[in-house]
Amino acid sequence: MSGTRTEGKVPVAGLREVVRQVGTVVRGKEATVRMAVAGLLARGHVLLEDVPGTGKTTLARALAASLDLSFQRVQFTSDLLPSDLLGVNIWSTKEERFRFTEGPVFHHVLLADELNRTSPRTQSALLEAMSEQSVSVDGERRPLPQPFFVIATQNPMEFEGTYPLPESQLDRFLLRLRLGHPDRDTAREVLTGRGLEDPVAALQPILDRDALDAAIRAVPRVRVDPALTDYLLDLVEATRQHPLLALGASTRTALGLYRAAQAWALLDGRPYCVPDDVKGLFLPCVAHRVLPSPARDGGMASTEEALREVLEEVEVPA
Repeated sequence: MSGTRTEGKVPVAGLREVVRQVGTVVRGKEATVRMAVAGLLARGHVLLEDVPGTGKTTLARALAASLDLSFQRVQFTSDLLPSDLLGVNIWSTKEERFRFTEGPVFHHVLLADELNRTSPRTQSALLEAMSEQSVSVDGERRPLPQPFFVIATQNPMEFEGTYPLPESQLDRFLLRLRLGHPDRDTAREVLTGRGLEDPVAALQPILDRDALDAAIRAVPRVRVDPALTDYLLDLVEATRQHPLLALGASTRTALGLYRAAQAWALLDGRPYCVPDDVKGLFLPCVAHRVLPSPARDGGMASTEEALREVLEEVEVPA
């Protein structure tokens, strides 16, 4: 493997190269790719909310390939059962005992495609695995591969036959991201530069597992000044007081934003956070975890409007 090896050092250059390489197949979306990498480093999970054909699957596959992680895509449908996802015990006549057959959840990177199309029971099974980093089948708990990173997708424009995720389950996702369509110049490059070959198949691992583990372990060591911690808490408290929001950010949201800011600083090669780390991740971390006021029409748009007001109103520390 041609990946970068480290001996306890944080492979910042390698992480940046991962972002660059994934960006060669997900064109024009470096900020989104970087946030996805930050989500992985912060031990979180990502919800990609976008229309079909914007590169969600490509992003997940390219990230797994660049980090030498196993990858599995699961198409979530209304008839998908928890056992189809987690695995099942099957009787072996030859061995005269039950043998556990692992489900697709036993991979490092799991793409949960159209998560809102499966039943609440199957959604809950995945979200429990995300939270516990393990699954329980027939009373036996089985740990998942580490790191375990879920990229779930849902189409925000199509609701027929779907089971929208409740707020308690949306709260399990560290970041909600959108890719969006590329600009015209980027689309032209994709059209003229991509043949029949799969561009992800040509990607080589940049980091090995030890290097990635070192980076993940380094995230909590990134320094956050007490004044910046107070600023983050002020932002969270302001969401609970805002008149356009019926439900403000939870303590889990605050912790997620804290960890994501540390991961973002690490990607920048800094051993400390700055206010821009918190501000830049505020909407992706918080917007899917708060609810607009019932008197306010506009859904997610009004939620993001309220959060932008919060960013403007809360004083930034020097």
